[in-house]
Amino acid sequence: MASLKTVVHRGQWLGLVLCLFALRSVSGQARYSVPEEQAEGSFVGNIAGDLGIDVKRLVSGNARIVTKESRQYVDLNRDKGILVVKERIDREELCEKTTPCSFSFEVILENPIQLYRVTVEVTDVNDNTPAFPKDEIVLKIVETAALGTRYALERADDSDVGINDIQKYILKPSDHFKLKMQTQSDGSQVVEMVLETPLDREKQEEHTLILVASDGGAPQRSGTARIHITVLDANDNAPVCSKQVYKAEVQENSALGTVVTTVSANDADKGINGEVTYSFAHVSKEAKQLFDVNAKTGEITAIGNLDYEKSKSYQLNVLASDHGGYSDTCKVIIQITDVNDNSPVIQLMSFSSTISEDAPPGTTLAVINVHDDDSERNGVVECSISSDLPFKIESSLSGYYTIVTDDVLDRESVSEYNITLSVTDQGSPPLSNRKTIQVKVSDVNDNSPKFDESEYRRTIPENNSPGFSIFTVRATDADWGQNARVSYFLEEMEINGASLSSLVSVNSESGVISAAKSFDYEQIKKFNFNVTARDAGSPPLSSVVPVKLLVQDQNDNAPQVLYPVQTGGSLVAEMVPRSADVGYLVTKVVAVDVDSGQNAWLSYKLQKAADRALFEVGSQNGEIRTIRQVTDKDAVKQRLTVIVEDNGQPSRSATVIVNVAVADSFPEVLSEFTDFTHDKEYNDNLTFYLVLALAVVSFLFITCVVVIISVKIYRWRQSRILYHSNLPVIPYYPPRYSDTLGTGTLPHVYNYDTCRTTDSRKSDCKFGRAGSQNVLIMDPSSTGTMQRIQSEKSILDEPDSPLEVRQISKITALNGTMKRRVVLIVTLFSFCPVLGQVSYSIPEEMAPGSVVGNVAQDLGLDIKRLESGKARVFTGDGTACIELNRERGVLLMKDRIDREMLCRQVTPCALHFQILLENPMEFYRVTVEILDVNDNPPVFMNSNVNFNISESALVGTSFTLDTATDLDVGDNSLKSYFIKPSDTFSIKMNGDEDTRNVEMVLNAPLDREKTDHLSLVLTAVDGGEPQMSGTMQIRVTVLDFNDNAPVFSQPVYKAAIKENAPLGTLVVKVTATDADHGSNGEIIYSITNVAKEIRGLFVINRESGEVTLNGKTDYEISKQYQINVRASDHGGLTGSCKLIVDVLDLNDNRPNIYIMTKSNVISEDAKPNTAVSMIKVEDVDSAENGRVNCFSENDDRFILKSKTANFYTLETDNELDRELTSEYNITITCSDEGVPSLSSSVTLTLHISDVNDNAPVFDRSSYEAYIVENNSPGLSIFTVKATDADWNQNARVSYILEDSSVNGVPVSSYVSVSADSGVIHAVRSFDYEQIKDFQLCVKAQDGGSPPLSSNVTVKILVQDQNDNAPQVLYPVQTGGSLVAEMVPRSADVGYLVTKVVAVDVDSGQNAWLSYKLQKAADRALFEVGSQNGEIRTIRQVTDKDAVKQRLTVIVEDNGQPSRSATVIVNVAVADSFPEVLSEFTDFTHDKEYNDNLTFYLVLALAVVSFLFITCVVVIISVKIYRWRQSRILYHSNLPVIPYYPPRYSDTLGTGTLPHVYNYDTCRTTDSRKSDIKYMQPMSQSLVSVDDVGADSAQNGHQRSTNSTLIVYY
Repeated sequence: MASLKTVVHRGQWLGLVLCLFALRSVSGQARYSVPEEQAEGSFVGNIAGDLGIDVKRLVSGNARIVTKESRQYVDLNRDKGILVVKERIDREELCEKTTPCSFSFEVILENPIQLYRVTVEVTDVNDNTPAFPKDEIVLKIVETAALGTRYALERADDSDVGINDIQKYILKPSDHFKLKMQTQSDGSQVVEMVLETPLDREKQEEHTLILVASDGGAPQRSGTARIHITVLDANDNAPVCSKQVYKAEVQENSALGTVVTTVSANDADKGINGEVTYSFAHVSKEAKQLFDVNAKTGEITAIGNLDYEKSKSYQLNVLASDHGGYSDTCKVIIQITDVNDNSPVIQLMSFSSTISEDAPPGTTLAVINVHDDDSERNGVVECSISSDLPFKIESSLSGYYTIVTDDVLDRESVSEYNITLSVTDQGSPPLSNRKTIQVKVSDVNDNSPKFDESEYRRTIPENNSPGFSIFTVRATDADWGQNARVSYFLEEMEINGASLSSLVSVNSESGVISAAKSFDYEQIKKFNFNVTARDAGSPPLSSVVPVKLLVQDQNDNAPQVLYPVQTGGSLVAEMVPRSADVGYLVTKVVAVDVDSGQNAWLSYKLQKAADRALFEVGSQNGEIRTIRQVTDKDAVKQRLTVIVEDNGQPSRSATVIVNVAVADSFPEVLSEFTDFTHDKEYNDNLTFYLVLALAVVSFLFITCVVVIISVKIYRWRQSRILYHSNLPVIPYYPPRYSDTLGTGTLPHVYNYDTCRTTDSRKSDCKFGRAGSQNVLIMDPSSTGTMQRIQSEKSILDEPDSPLEVRQISKITALNGTMKRRVVLIVTLFSFCPVLGQVSYSIPEEMAPGSVVGNVAQDLGLDIKRLESGKARVFTGDGTACIELNRERGVLLMKDRIDREMLCRQVTPCALHFQILLENPMEFYRVTVEILDVNDNPPVFMNSNVNFNISESALVGTSFTLDTATDLDVGDNSLKSYFIKPSDTFSIKMNGDEDTRNVEMVLNAPLDREKTDHLSLVLTAVDGGEPQMSGTMQIRVTVLDFNDNAPVFSQPVYKAAIKENAPLGTLVVKVTATDADHGSNGEIIYSITNVAKEIRGLFVINRESGEVTLNGKTDYEISKQYQINVRASDHGGLTGSCKLIVDVLDLNDNRPNIYIMTKSNVISEDAKPNTAVSMIKVEDVDSAENGRVNCFSENDDRFILKSKTANFYTLETDNELDRELTSEYNITITCSDEGVPSLSSSVTLTLHISDVNDNAPVFDRSSYEAYIVENNSPGLSIFTVKATDADWNQNARVSYILEDSSVNGVPVSSYVSVSADSGVIHAVRSFDYEQIKDFQLCVKAQDGGSPPLSSNVTVKILVQDQNDNAPQVLYPVQTGGSLVAEMVPRSADVGYLVTKVVAVDVDSGQNAWLSYKLQKAADRALFEVGSQNGEIRTIRQVTDKDAVKQRLTVIVEDNGQPSRSATVIVNVAVADSFPEVLSEFTDFTHDKEYNDNLTFYLVLALAVVSFLFITCVVVIISVKIYRWRQSRILYHSNLPVIPYYPPRYSDTLGTGTLPHVYNYDTCRTTDSRKSDIKYMQPMSQSLVSVDDVGADSAQNGHQRSTNSTLIVYY
């Protein structure tokens, strides 16, 4: 139960706290104490009674707890006025080791705001057990550790404090160790374990102890840790090999890293003293380069290339050593097994790189020697060359081969041979080698030149310049060099009586044929000649090629006009009647061009004409035709200029002038209207021709229809006759004709065997072979049966040409040749066996030129024979140390011979080679033995050797040394060893002479304190004369024994570190020294006895002793840390020191801002100094780092005030206006006074509530809108828009139409306004002609209280539309008058006939009028002014102009769409009024009748012509369509979908088949792709063709004897 510790009521004001509503100055403080781990809801204290606050005040003031922590441990019960536990409190989590432990919070009340501070102290209970950092502590202590040695232990940790913390430690059992506690200056204790009795690893290697830590709480709690002690061994045992001799086998050329064998040795010691390392001792230099031993595992691996041919076995001495200097030696004998690892070697002894192509078979090319360094089967070789070459290889002596020709050579076929000699041994796997010999075949002139074309056919343009290069003939000669050099010559001949050289010439070197003169196509069109190509061989060869030269025409002649003949006396050449229709043939221009080809193609053009719209000239035929109907207005005289142009490049042309007279007769009628007879005659003629044309076209149309129907009926009857005929069909097969013209599409005749079934999808066609190989015969004696006779032997099986006969003969002869076996044995020389051999003995290192022996005398050879036989020394490896002097017949030293390099340790050492003689070939073998001389001293592999020997080593211990090597053999080899000085060590030799080991034996004990290094000299001597020796330096290092513990330079280290220092920051470096050396003197640093809260915060480098930061330090959590540091060596001895680390405070905490109360909304009419929010600020840093200053940003309408420490109120400082700013984001920033300064900020969002203080405002001061007349009622005219700066209901705007009148009518009858949207609508339809504009007033009113409003003036303008057509004022339209205006025939151009006057009641561009002449009897006579309507003449009035002229004028306005009016103006062309009357009274009715008759005749002619042309076009289209369909079927890759006609009954009853089969045969040039379409019958009938050619038909159970085959060709 919580007890009230202290209640303090302060009698004076501690400070003023500003609040939202009239804050009163009240303060108080209470303090309580509660044990940790209390249950939720447990009583803490009566806050109301202790602070003297009424419970009702707590409820009305909305009392609550404000805390800066993230967790709230205590809650306020306002109804009872007490504090209770909200969640369980863990003192260790809250305060860790800090005492006393407490937390504080504030109780705040509102209306008015009051603040009380409450502190709750949490007391400790014993709820934590002591715990060690590790459950097990591992120590390693050397068995020679001194008594009294201290070992620091890590202490346990207890989160409780006071009496509940750790009070004592107990160690069990305590036979060898005891505990000792040391109290440090800060009160903490260090636990140490002290050695009381000596350790003995031989008796007990491991010890296990229990360390118990107990606290003083009730009940008492304890924790344990197990201490595991390992006793380290001292080095007192030497390694022992498991075998003294190891034997192993390994193949030569084994891969690098191959394990040969593994040696092993055991050491009774433990740890580093028991670790055995392996190394080679006294091993030869060669063996050390080939083998390696793993220092840890003892595996011997191959590190070099093993070669059986160099050495067959190796002997190795392996030394096993421990780290104390003790060792043992064993022997390893390795046998090398041979593998086939040497490829045969090919040596070219004699070779000829060139051979003539006419060389006979058996000619020798090369002599070759082959040898293999392997032994037995691995050294036996076989030689071969490619079988497809005209060469072969022969051998009659082991290791020697000759290559000879085996066939006739042809350089033109193959000019160069690459002969590849393949050599393979008999090893497993076999190895091989290749050598390629390049042989060139020299040329013989046996090929004549050949032209690249069998005949040359070229063209040359006429009018060429002399010397013009026409083309080039080219001939090639398969020979080479001078034999292939080709020269060109012309064969002399005459062409048209002129020599060939006068026409063309040829360049003898390049073959370029040039023209010797200029050719004229009209004189000579082509000529032939021969060109000879001759090579430069001896004798020369030549060939001839025919050349055909064609002269090509050029456009060098202009066209010549034959008709019309140009004469100057006649002005009119042709006459065209005025009744000539379109396309009337006037005349034809005839011209020719003497050129040929496209140069003679002529085209005609009309260059100039009086009236281009009347005549045209056919571009290809020169016909001059009319292109329109000839009228009376056309001039009588027409002058045409026609140009005739050819198609050459460049083109040439000629011009002809054609005079044409347009008239019906030579007397020209002067006036058209003076006599009616001519006009009547013209109309009668026109009617006659129209009727005649109509009759002809109708006759052609009817004839065409009748012919088509007749043809269809005829074909139908023919098909019926064929279908029902009982006669058999005898097919006719035309003979095979050659297509001589080359224009045919089928080169052969195709015969078809038709196979028919009822199912057309399964039908097929079998095609006979081309060339009349198969014959289809229809037997007349048996209808329905088809027989196929096939020749027994196909014509394709017989040779068709002599070339095929020759090829068959050649193949037959070749096969006969291949059946015979011919074995040819050709030898280069008569090889003989070895005729003799001789041996010599010489010492090594003889000078060059020294005599080895008289080989001529010893072998019984004459010196002349040595010279004639080209005697020479031949060695297998190509290196010769000895040479032959043929003049003297002696062997001489060529180079110095080193026996050790040649044979190494092999004895005896000999050199083998052969002496080769030619013509005939003879071989002699020579052996030279090399004797050894003492020229190599003994040599140690290492000139310096180091030994590490412990000072505790026993007397008599032996250490293996490396042996020396001497390359000499016999007496000159190594004999003995001795060592100096010899007072401490002596030399001992074991084994025989070949496997001798050298050991160094300890004679006296070592003492490191007296001498830590010894220098010895080992000497090896041989037995030669003079004696030679070699030395090796031996350096012995005496190893120390571990008998000293590490010692720190200071017992206490002090350091300071800034809080929040980065990880890895160096805190301090501790140092300790150990008097021992080596591993015994190596010190390892560690941290021990560290409290739980700082465990892992610091780390120490095990080797350097540098203590670095590994976590975050916080001055506010802990100001100081104490660390125990231990120094240990590898022997288990330790030393310790203390490290005190002070933490320096930094400004690393930002101020914390707590919002205690705030208002989110404030009215815009709030007065200044109105409180908005209260905040509390805290900074956990100390001193000036914890002093905080706050201020507000972003706006000057608010101010932050403070009248007590760490409490601030935010108040208004000016008047607010929501329309300017409706929301404020007030940022409060609090900064401390640290360096650098840190700050925190918080943003408060404050909304301003609206007050209706703004009237609506229109977006314009006045409006002006337009509406088009004739609008529909309800049309939206435009929209007025007003906005209100207020918000929500205060900003809701309504629109009202103010009362007013327009022309005495209320404005509401014209327009209306939408109250919500402000859209103004038209109430009625407006007429621009009645009202053009009016004004109105619109009011905008908001929805506030009281409401505010504003007015705006609106002016509406009515826009005009084009809704009125023009009205013609003059001339007035009356039906009784035929002639309104009269134009005299003498009127000139521009004569004013009359003026059309019109008006339009619309305005603007709608009233703009334009005038156009819509229709006139003669448009070429009158025109109308587009702007003024004036009708004027545009040409001189003539007598030919009609009297009556009817003009239709259209008057059109410029509106959209435009409107128009039409007026008819009658004009009489006459000089007097009586003339006008006579014209109109006599001609009117007859003219109208003729016009109607002509119209109907033309219409009928057009309709009939259209039907006729349509019929012809349809027939042609159908034909083309069917032709295209057939082509598609012939050439398409798509499957043919057959068409099946309906089933017809056999009405005649004479057929043998109950049904008719119709076949449509579709054939292409490729008979394999041809097909036949069959019409499927209703019943199941089958027509098939069997293998022997019999054709039978079956239908159910009844057999048919006849069938009808219809094939359309």
